[in-house]
Amino acid sequence: MIVGCVKEIKNNEFRVGMTPSNAKDYVSAGHQVLIEKGAGEGSGFEDTEYTAAGAKIKKTAKEVWNQSDMIVKVKEPLESEYKYFRKDLIIYTYLHLAADKALTQAMLASGVKGVAYETLKDVNGGLPLLAPMSQIAGRLSIQQGAKYIEKTFGGSGLLLSGVPGTPKANILILGAGNVGTNACKIAVGMGANVTITDVNLNRLAYLDDIFGSRIQTLYSTDAAIEEAVKSADIVIGSVLIPGKSAPKLMKKKYLKTMKPGSVIVDVAVDQGGCCETTKVTTHSDPIFKVNDIIHYCVGNMPGAVPRTSTFALTNATLKYGLTIANNGLEGACKVDDTIYSGVNTYEGKLTCENVALSYKRKYTDPRTLF
Repeated sequence: MIVGCVKEIKNNEFRVGMTPSNAKDYVSAGHQVLIEKGAGEGSGFEDTEYTAAGAKIKKTAKEVWNQSDMIVKVKEPLESEYKYFRKDLIIYTYLHLAADKALTQAMLASGVKGVAYETLKDVNGGLPLLAPMSQIAGRLSIQQGAKYIEKTFGGSGLLLSGVPGTPKANILILGAGNVGTNACKIAVGMGANVTITDVNLNRLAYLDDIFGSRIQTLYSTDAAIEEAVKSADIVIGSVLIPGKSAPKLMKKKYLKTMKPGSVIVDVAVDQGGCCETTKVTTHSDPIFKVNDIIHYCVGNMPGAVPRTSTFALTNATLKYGLTIANNGLEGACKVDDTIYSGVNTYEGKLTCENVALSYKRKYTDPRTLF
């Protein structure tokens, strides 16, 4: 198979879908690897490292897209890339289709085979390709919250840990999954007062065992969240339903009861966000205000630390990528049936149930297609 990797074009996205070491693994398995010139530079990888690994450097993205059987990316294709879609092409990347109607329609119209990192589930029901970026985004969310609560950015001017004789910042984390747990680790480590919510009592019990009296766990209801935001200085939105639009837990009316200069970091923005006032922002223009509440809603948060993020992501994606390259998508699903869960579009059919539910469109089980 010819496997291609292009330079990411999303605003300030410096990650790359394949490291030189990954390229070597594909080449060793008998595949041809095409890399767009300069694709890895943002993550610290030079073209010469890819060529030393056996890859071929192409001057333009067009060449890579048109000559490849499978494209390995990091972020969802943008509108300028839709023209490269075709029926026989496999795109292996984060897709987040539930939050991007235009991309969904373009992929269905072209018949492209879309395999989404964020919906692929392992045998234990985990999300192995989403987990590393969730860890990074969760930890970054506290860093960003700590920064934008500073007065210089329009925040209330609090130090998260406080100092002896002064109050600590109150951090409310919505969702106790991978993102929320990692946010909790950093928030506790920085000495803040932390409350974390979820509807899964077993998960809350687990976190209570880990962190003990250093956190407050809270069963998630509308009433509980509405009350908790009143004292929160930073709210972290970390709710995820794989492949589906995030539930709007943070209502617009809640902002009126929050303290001026408080910060909302909506990590769920890739799936539409869990705050009613969320809109996607970029690393170059990351924040906006609603009712004097700062919103940080960057759609590719881990792109801020591309070196770490690229290694963490590709460590997870390589295994499945090689399986697809070695067997074709259809054969790969037979070899490892967990890959079925990653197939979101296939030859014009919507093959992810949660995406179909989000758009109220027909769902086709990929197991019935091949």
